[in-house]
Amino acid sequence: MPVATRAGTIISSGLADRYQTVRALSVAIVAPLSDADATVQPMDDASPAKWHLAHTTWFFETFILRDHVPGYSVFDERFAYLFNSYYEVEGPRHARPRRGMLTRPSLETVLDWRGRVDEALVDALPYLPTVALDLIELGLAHEQQHQELMLTDLLALFAENPLQPMLWQPTEPRSSTPPALEWIEGCHGIVEIGHDPVEGFAFDCEGPRHPVLLHRHALANRPVTNGEWLSFIADEGYRRSELWLSDGWGWVQAQRVEAPLYWRQADGDWHDFGLDGLRPVAVASPVTHISYYEADAYARWAGARLPTEAEWESAGAVFDPASGHQLDEAGPVRPHAARGGSGLLQMFGDVWEWTGSAYLPYPGFRPAEGAVGEYNGKFMSGQQVLRGGSCATPRGHMRASYRNFFYPHQRWQFTGLRLAKDL
Repeated sequence: MPVATRAGTIISSGLADRYQTVRALSVAIVAPLSDADATVQPMDDASPAKWHLAHTTWFFETFILRDHVPGYSVFDERFAYLFNSYYEVEGPRHARPRRGMLTRPSLETVLDWRGRVDEALVDALPYLPTVALDLIELGLAHEQQHQELMLTDLLALFAENPLQPMLWQPTEPRSSTPPALEWIEGCHGIVEIGHDPVEGFAFDCEGPRHPVLLHRHALANRPVTNGEWLSFIADEGYRRSELWLSDGWGWVQAQRVEAPLYWRQADGDWHDFGLDGLRPVAVASPVTHISYYEADAYARWAGARLPTEAEWESAGAVFDPASGHQLDEAGPVRPHAARGGSGLLQMFGDVWEWTGSAYLPYPGFRPAEGAVGEYNGKFMSGQQVLRGGSCATPRGHMRASYRNFFYPHQRWQFTGLRLAKDL
């Protein structure tokens, strides 16, 4: 095995610290869970917490330790079938809708596996080639995505329990009046969007950087609030077909949707369920857990539209992506009400913001080579782009160029909206 250089040792030491910090947050999120809590799958879109822990561990074991550390022996060869997600090149895998049937391995075994993989990877860091270090960067970003998914999937799970259990004790709600809705004119003309490689890591779907033409437009200074959404409900917004896209209206009718996901009505008042239990809807906080169909209908009701992702990115590029209400530690996650201030507020954190842009490749896009090329590109069909991160997004994970994407009907993530209009 080659001897690490001093520079390589310094780099690997910093990466080791970050690796251990990211991996520790995943374990902290599951600390309050029983084995049963970590095993159940509430719906096909969600995965058990135990599966998230195992899948991210499989990623590091497979693409770094197996492929780049001579003599490494995998913990259990059967786990590749259980915990591969969608990497066709890695072979067959357990069906996604049946992940909740995996009562074995136990949560304890998965955590033991994680510990062994972490120890082996940190020990190997000073000797790994650059290609492996790049894969670790991808793996850390991948794990942070799964941390957010763990939280949203656990919320979906606990929401199915009639006991309405709390995973964490509630924090004191921030009572405030949201700033008045104002319109902030955006950039127009030729602007550039997409990730610049000199700025460090990004997912392949964020590039190449390229010019786009923006027409005169304005963005709302803050996301739409729960209080404003209550007005939409009171005005029969869910019952007026003229507000909805055809597919959206079909979805509303078929699913009998009448409010954001996790909203429940009791004695004439609306409450919403979170990982800290059931609470009255906070009227000043951003509305969340809405589908693209709902966001689009609300925008039409408000006499506005959803921003394009280019409009959003050109506005968001001047803000610190590590700012705002994002995930810093395991605990309850809820959007916060906007504080006062001028200009655009809450561009990062609190809620993912639906855009009117389809998730499609940028001009010149090429998927990465090898198995990791399956990470984003093959999902560029039938989905909409969201921007900005949420209260469940780990701080440090976000960028202005970051493109999240979901199908139009999905709403179990912390998804909200910001209005836009033409000028």
